[in-house]
Amino acid sequence: MGYTKEQLLARLQELQIDFSFSEHPVVLTVEAQAKHVGHMNGALSKNLFLKDKKQRYYVVSALADTKVDLKVLSQRLGLGKGGIRMAPEEALSEILQVPLGCVTPFALVNESARHASLLLDQGFKSQGRCIFHPLSNDMSIALNARDLDKFLNSIEKTAAYVDLEANPPVGKDQPPDLAGLVPSSDTTVLTDPLGKQGSSQGSEKHHISSNDRPTVVTVPKAVKPSNASTKDKSSGAKSTSISYADPEKFVEEILEKTRSILLTELKEAENIEKYREQLGNELKNLATMFKNSAYTEGFGAGIHHQPKRM
Repeated sequence: MGYTKEQLLARLQELQIDFSFSEHPVVLTVEAQAKHVGHMNGALSKNLFLKDKKQRYYVVSALADTKVDLKVLSQRLGLGKGGIRMAPEEALSEILQVPLGCVTPFALVNESARHASLLLDQGFKSQGRCIFHPLSNDMSIALNARDLDKFLNSIEKTAAYVDLEANPPVGKDQPPDLAGLVPSSDTTVLTDPLGKQGSSQGSEKHHISSNDRPTVVTVPKAVKPSNASTKDKSSGAKSTSISYADPEKFVEEILEKTRSILLTELKEAENIEKYREQLGNELKNLATMFKNSAYTEGFGAGIHHQPKRM
């Protein structure tokens, strides 16, 4: 059983945290919440509960007007463009232990959620007070960023304030700036309850907390391609025969060369033809080596296994 809002409020009082609260009807959107908390003089927030392909979880809390591009965020975490998505409903109840519409940084008070990574909008620091749900969307509380930090420190959770609208380039010489915020692989506490990776808009609609707004998807800036080194083409005929006589190794080599060329960002459209030509030449070379290897193997087999003459 997770913390209740009453237990959370009691803990905030024990920590001598200055906060105000307001009870209101259950709200499912930030617009609906705004109608009930105008008198609190605070900045509204939206909160996302995300997961990556390795079943690691993230709580992202941002100002209501901050544009959060999940593709860009995923790249900045070092997870690729499509590395994160909305967590399934089951994860809300099993990890954060809150119902739909109640995602909040305060949910990390639950032991089951301690391993989730928390990313906070750096814009919170410039606000006098910020408004969140206290584990329930029939109430809102307002407090400043320092007191939020005080609460997080009490549960041994380090606050990471980041510019969620930034889109820094990521490449060979420019590593992902938020990679250090990815939870370690051995801290997973829940596998995918649905057993699939589906990422529909319906999932996002149901799993954004009550004080969230839809994620704004913008076109990220292109990243300068890295000059991936090609493999040495001067290997001897003997070793070539050994490598490419095996179809599995042949396919692996094709995939490796394809990856080294295509898994980079193209900064300018005219570079596409250059990379297309490069990849084409690589594949032609591989195909030729495979053909020669197959011919050599077949010729050798014919010599050693000639039928006996009558």
